[in-house]
Amino acid sequence: MRDFHKTRAGFVGLGNIGRPMAHRLASADAVELWVHDIAPEPVAELSAAGATTAGSVAELAASVDVLSVMVRDDDQVRQVLAEVLGAVGDRADGATLTVLVHSTVGPQTPAELAAAAEPHGVRVLDAPVSGGPMGAAEGTLAILVGGAPEAYAAARPVLEAMGTKVVHAGPAGAGTRLKLARNLLHFASFTAATEAQRLAEAAGLDLVALGDVVRHTDAITGGPGAIMHRESTAPLAETDFWHGVFGHVAALGEKDLGFAIELADELGVEVPLARIALDRLGPGLGIPMTEQTEQ
Repeated sequence: MRDFHKTRAGFVGLGNIGRPMAHRLASADAVELWVHDIAPEPVAELSAAGATTAGSVAELAASVDVLSVMVRDDDQVRQVLAEVLGAVGDRADGATLTVLVHSTVGPQTPAELAAAAEPHGVRVLDAPVSGGPMGAAEGTLAILVGGAPEAYAAARPVLEAMGTKVVHAGPAGAGTRLKLARNLLHFASFTAATEAQRLAEAAGLDLVALGDVVRHTDAITGGPGAIMHRESTAPLAETDFWHGVFGHVAALGEKDLGFAIELADELGVEVPLARIALDRLGPGLGIPMTEQTEQ
């Protein structure tokens, strides 16, 4: 017999991140979990953890209140949603189904999915995650949500069982756009890290030690997130508090980037990102280039 004090959650897509996310739901007091995947092993594992197994996406769609989808790409998400929409007429209680798309999809896909689902009475939220398998296992993911407030409210017990930073970013697509902006920083930073490694290697330095230092100091300063406190990217007025802060950051950054480029030239290492950063750091922080030159 169903416990109506619990949110009945479904999960499809039990891969490297989906499986630990589902485990967090299986252990949540406020959630009753149902799962489905084409691979039998993770389904058996979640069943042993207390989840109810479903033989198909259609069975999940007919049975749960909130359905999490964590599959590979846009095409698979569309396929899952098509199966969901084909089965919602079989829901016994007539309650609205909310679908959470945790996969990172194209920027236009969430609105397309929401529009396709609306005539069927199904609400779709894009809810991509950040934090990787470790965050999924620990229940500390950031979950970035786009969609209607009432759908977000219905899904909150499920979202909060899987993440400690749940952000309702705005309407459909806002969660995905926030994730794409976050990942632009993530992977551009990785590319910059490979450039720094090449410079360190050419200088005869220990690359593992460099990585240790980066992780240590980023844990203290916040890394790139340390500059992300303004509500605008517009140029800063001299009377703005951040003008003095970022003016100092820009001056220090230009000095150190200049020295790093000088070392790279001496060692014959190509550092194109460092040269772009030297040119764009100040203006990106809101400090006009003319002020950079004067400093």
